[in-house]
Amino acid sequence: LKPMDSEEAILQMNLLGHNFFIFTNAETNRTNIVYRRKDGKYGLIEAN
Repeated sequence: LKPMDSEEAILQMNLLGHNFFIFTNAETNRTNIVYRRKDGKYGLIEAN
């Protein structure tokens, strides 16, 4: 997975037309997931 920050991951998710996007957090080097919530905002899940 390409390392990036959550803002770039949200851009990629929107470009692809997906509701979620899995990426490697460039700061922590951990797998993260951004997703679109029902209220239209974005959520972030940080895996341990």
